Amino acid sequence: MTRRILVALDPDSDTPAAIQTAIDIAKRHDAEVTGLAFVDREAIQRDTAGGGIGSMYFAERLRNELAEETKQKAVALAQSFGEQIEAAGVRHTPDAIREEGLVQSIVDEMRVHDLLIAGRESHFYYANPTQRTHTLAKVLEQSAAATLIVGTETPDVRCVAVAYDGSAAAARTLQKFAHLAPFGTDVDVEVVHVHGSSGEDRRASGQLLEGAASYLRAYGFDRVETTGVESGDPADVILGYATGERANLVVSGAYAKTGLRRLVFGSSATRLLDEARVPLFLYH
Repeated sequence: MTRRILVALDPDSDTPAAIQTAIDIAKRHDAEVTGLAFVDREAIQRDTAGGGIGSMYFAERLRNELAEETKQKAVALAQSFGEQIEAAGVRHTPDAIREEGLVQSIVDEMRVHDLLIAGRESHFYYANPTQRTHTLAKVLEQSAAATLIVGTETPDVRCVAVAYDGSAAAARTLQKFAHLAPFGTDVDVEVVHVHGSSGEDRRASGQLLEGAASYLRAYGFDRVETTGVESGDPADVILGYATGERANLVVSGAYAKTGLRRLVFGSSATRLLDEARVPLFLYH
């Protein structure tokens, strides 16, 4: 059950969907919601660094102007968020505007929340919303809570694909998804494992899959199927589900070094975050 939800507030186009998703999940679980906005002083400092004495003076003035402008945007985002949450009748804990390190601010707040919800295009740099900051990847690596990444549309989750390889990271992600059940248990779940071509590989895969399915059923997920995929690139297999034709949500471990566990960090990181057309439930 999801009890505490953190929403990363950003001026990008997918933040409204993240907010509405938080509202929907909060209503399902009677959860409380917190908004988190940012004044990324590190980015402002980095982008306004001056050279000589004269340029240093103008850089400092620009830095102060950007910081004030960014803070005003952060305050406006938090105020609008609070109004939406209260209008929806959802329990609302005090929102935060953090001015420390961006990644550390999110990670700190996630320690006392079950789930972070963020837009896929969240860059958290209000002065230049299109600038790539790779913040989400860094947060996923360090966070204590699960992360739900959404696009510009509020998700209607009916079919879930769970990437599972039996590793500790995959098991933790499976357990976290079962415990939180953000979209309830009345969904179709397909647990997917990519295996080798030998008979022993197939038998081991079947055992892994049945163990995962049994765990989900114990938590009330009654419509669970398993799929073993022989050979192939695990990243390609899961990205096939993430196109939206076979699943409305992909559940995957977010940080490890091999196989399916390399999906978010490693060579497939950009592909999954950039190419997935469905929400991603990620944990490490």
